[in-house]
Amino acid sequence: MISYLQAILLGIVQGLTEWLPISSSGHLVLLQQYFGLKVPVAFDVILHVGTLIVILLVFWKDIVNIFKSLFAWKWDPNTKLLLFIVLGSIPTGIIGLVFHDWFISLFSSILTVGIALLFTGTIVYLSKFPKDNLKLIWWKSIIVGIVQGLAIIPGISRSGSTISFGLFMKINRQEIAKFSFLLSVPAILGAAILESKDLVLVDFGAIVVGTLTSIIVGYFALKYLLKLLYQNKFHYFSYYCWALGLVVLAFALR
Repeated sequence: MISYLQAILLGIVQGLTEWLPISSSGHLVLLQQYFGLKVPVAFDVILHVGTLIVILLVFWKDIVNIFKSLFAWKWDPNTKLLLFIVLGSIPTGIIGLVFHDWFISLFSSILTVGIALLFTGTIVYLSKFPKDNLKLIWWKSIIVGIVQGLAIIPGISRSGSTISFGLFMKINRQEIAKFSFLLSVPAILGAAILESKDLVLVDFGAIVVGTLTSIIVGYFALKYLLKLLYQNKFHYFSYYCWALGLVVLAFALR
């Protein structure tokens, strides 16, 4: 059973690491392994739903515009963005369903987390070099969706990998940021539905406390990330990923 204090701690970690490109799943695995926390996957998913609410708060104007254009039967940048979200969600969903059991098995592997953190640090660092001045197009949205599917591996940051690969394809950083976070909405909802059967194993009070904590912390973390991204300082997070990855590998291989 998860205590309220544990729920708050996990909510803080989730709120910070979901948006900062340092892997929320990797940090939750490390917390569970080194502090003896036995957290059901369903609770992890619920924390992701909390950070999903953060997206609705930060990008509410874009979401409203999408629905306005959709209900008005307009083909404009808003409905085009919706199409790209659908296209990007397809490979994410396929990867998540086909490799679900394998991904779950990786959540007990500290070695995997260490290697994945080093990978995350590398791609985040390299993202500082491309010049971002191109528009998002359909095939690029599919590639970002594939990357998001692979980011289920603990230690690979979803935001770090999707934004970095978007920048590798020279997509404008404001556009790839918006697309990356809106693309996570169907992925998080899908994971929540898939794991919802296990929610009965989690105390309702702990769910509420953990979710509220992840929303509050996640809101400020996302705002901070967007500020650094727009200032071309996104790669700063690579140093943290490298340092943590090396420490984790040292413990895993000792």
